[in-house]
Amino acid sequence: MPAKIVMIGGGSGLPVIVKPLVKKDVDLTAIVTVADDGGSSGLLRNYVNIIPPGDIRNILVAMSSADQSLLDLFQYRFKTNDDFLAKHAVGNLLIAALTEMTGDVSEAIAKLADYLKINGQVYPVAKEPLILKAQTTKGEELTGEAAITAAHQALDHVWVVPNDDVVDQDHAIEANPEAVDAILSADMIVYGPGSLFTSILPNVVVPGIKEALQATPAKQVYISNIMTQKGETDAYSDAEHLAVLDRHLEKNVVDAVLTNQTEVPEDFVDYQRWGEISTQVKQDEEGIEKLGAKVYSRDFLLLRDAGAFHDGEKVAKELLALLGDD
Repeated sequence: MPAKIVMIGGGSGLPVIVKPLVKKDVDLTAIVTVADDGGSSGLLRNYVNIIPPGDIRNILVAMSSADQSLLDLFQYRFKTNDDFLAKHAVGNLLIAALTEMTGDVSEAIAKLADYLKINGQVYPVAKEPLILKAQTTKGEELTGEAAITAAHQALDHVWVVPNDDVVDQDHAIEANPEAVDAILSADMIVYGPGSLFTSILPNVVVPGIKEALQATPAKQVYISNIMTQKGETDAYSDAEHLAVLDRHLEKNVVDAVLTNQTEVPEDFVDYQRWGEISTQVKQDEEGIEKLGAKVYSRDFLLLRDAGAFHDGEKVAKELLALLGDD
């Protein structure tokens, strides 16, 4: 029986690892945040009151074996001068339509997964849109993922609250049961890669998810980012990233940290083009080990498009090697 790997995150980092992993003999599940409130996802969550579809769309495409022309259509984003449809991706509109047609986001995703011939499962961390909140290290409170990212401020912690249109003030946020079951039955949990405070932690802090991550017998792996994020994680080492994750989980659950050992050439990265990144993440093996995790320092670097990214194939190979160590 294939090993069950659950990946937790959002944004553009997760698909990089998902794409090569779906080609391996594993049972792959992606759990994605529902707190995105920027761009097409933000507009749709406000107008149609659905979970933001962007991260789900990107993971579906990464897992798909459908014809590339269909995937290109699914990912097509209308031009900004197309006033009514400006910024919307076709796939986001399809997720919104199917959610409205079926009345259930899980059923909508399952239908699209069938159309796109995906190899794996995609679960939103909750079945309702959530609002991400953050407190800066100076005590200021920020509201909304887009605003948090744009603020470029050092953050202390994040949490989620119900969407503004929830009338019942006592409304309790509930984790998607499918996501909880996947975590509890997994052989391996993988966090990231992705923005620590706005892609990974918005999943971790959802009530029910945190408890499942504390209880699962799965091996847990954190993929450290290659570059820090401006303001939020400036000068963070890989150990400091892990410490923040542990603090939000309220338990040291991570068994292994994959960290890039290859230096990013100083003159390669276009910092103006990649405006959210700051500097290369520093390695701190001793700090990681003090948090109870083992360090796997490798060459995971892929230089492209004037930026520094993870080499998905190399990361996937390392994850499978870690599974073999059990």
